[in-house]
Amino acid sequence: MLIKHLGFFFAGILLHVVMQEAECAYVIILMAVYWCTEVLPLAVTALLPALLFPLFGIMQSKDVSMQYLKDTNLLFVGGLMVAIAVEHWNLHKRIALRVLLFVGVRPALLMLGFMGVTAFLSMWISNTATTAMMVPIVQAVLEQLNNSEAEIPQISSSEEQIQTSESDSKQPPQTEKQSEGVAERRRMCKGMTLCVCYAASIGGTATLTGTGPNLVLKGQMNQLFPENEDVINFASWFGFAFPNMILMLTLAWLWLQFVFMGFNFKKTWGCGAVKTEKEIAAYNVIREQHRLLGSMSFGEISVLGLFILLVVMWFTRDPGFVKGWATDIFNSKAEYVTDATVAVFIAVLLFVLPSKPPHFCSWRARRFDAVPHQTAGSTPRLLTWKVAQKKLPWGIVLLLGGGFALAKGSEESGLSKWMGDQMTPLQNIPPWAIAIILCLLIATFTECTSNVATATLFLPVLASMSQSIGMNPLYVMVPCTLSASFAFMLPVATPPNAIVFSYGYLKVADMARTGIVMNIIGILCITLAINTWGKAMFNLDSYPVWANVTGV
Repeated sequence: MLIKHLGFFFAGILLHVVMQEAECAYVIILMAVYWCTEVLPLAVTALLPALLFPLFGIMQSKDVSMQYLKDTNLLFVGGLMVAIAVEHWNLHKRIALRVLLFVGVRPALLMLGFMGVTAFLSMWISNTATTAMMVPIVQAVLEQLNNSEAEIPQISSSEEQIQTSESDSKQPPQTEKQSEGVAERRRMCKGMTLCVCYAASIGGTATLTGTGPNLVLKGQMNQLFPENEDVINFASWFGFAFPNMILMLTLAWLWLQFVFMGFNFKKTWGCGAVKTEKEIAAYNVIREQHRLLGSMSFGEISVLGLFILLVVMWFTRDPGFVKGWATDIFNSKAEYVTDATVAVFIAVLLFVLPSKPPHFCSWRARRFDAVPHQTAGSTPRLLTWKVAQKKLPWGIVLLLGGGFALAKGSEESGLSKWMGDQMTPLQNIPPWAIAIILCLLIATFTECTSNVATATLFLPVLASMSQSIGMNPLYVMVPCTLSASFAFMLPVATPPNAIVFSYGYLKVADMARTGIVMNIIGILCITLAINTWGKAMFNLDSYPVWANVTGV
């Protein structure tokens, strides 16, 4: 197997062809295969352009290397450091428990609460971290709703079922009512856990830093269309993607209700009903976990304040409909200050500000901390480098850089122009039909490989296609970026799916049946969004001037 893969790797060097377009295409195909099969770690595969482009004479090594740390990478690093601080201080858990206490434990409202909290947190911190934090809370609530952990019906392996079949046969047979109750609890467990991973994937699409493909789009736009006038920034993306996220989350909630709980509104919503002992016990579990967090510490309040400051500065830097704070102060001649500048500024403050009140504020120290007097040197900061480097997914930085290197190599070699020329017959197909077909293709492809890798491979191709047929590049690039996050069908498609699946309530068939409808819902929502408010926001009816200027 190793010889086979090494042979494939060196085939391009041994069969050195004259056309640079073919050489660049070979590198892209090689990386696509490696990303899909995970022969090498994803981040290592992303380094291949730094090796192969100089060997093939496509780009100089110094030029390839410059693609691996751009403005978008720093936006990712800065945003993730703030997210790590939120997670480190357990602020995300406090928010989650507070919302769940507000919505209550009626099945429909409880699912809505789980999905709303998960989606909101996934907008700011990683989908994986959000899911890993939420699922144990779901598990604890389900235990109380099912009276005891033993009553929660988990899906056992075939071997476990054989071992327990003899003991089960000795038990008295269940009545029809008991069997219905067990089946109902099983369905509720499936729905409650599945809603978390789906909400994490949906919520991440709402903000520019919420998930990797969004940042890939931002970076590719700057790389391929350097004169795009910052058309994709935090504020513009939020204005487009957040309403789409709300719509999709609502439809996903209704779909999961229908599949796992039915539409018995009186029973599901508990209209006019008194809370049962199990529901009271479940509510008490949430309240107890919230109580154990204690009152907010000085560090939590500081991180919350910095987080709010970050969001406000992102929104007001260049809102689009009015001049932002950076427009006249810093960016009157060129775009010196970007969203990455803001993210890095807040990230640096996390390493500067103390996690305990200054010793001269003794009354505040007594309020927030048990030990009021500490020297400045011994006071820990809100975030330490040890925590940051441990929790920051550095591989994504290389993945983003590999995508920028591929896009630059495609332009330098002429592959982008060649591919665009081959796609001119698509002019005869309506743009909305092209967008739907491409979204279906990418939503299928992302089930088998990383969503960041999927966006990295497809977005440069879509940009070339758009230029060749005279279509606004954003009309296909934005929907396809969102579709890259629609990995709903398989446990291996995305880490949140794998986390939920590991708890044993779901079969692959459960996730596949529910997920295929989720993919359809997502694509329909995107189609509606891009053809309504998306057209107005991004002027998609016209071919922009900046699309005629490439990064070559």
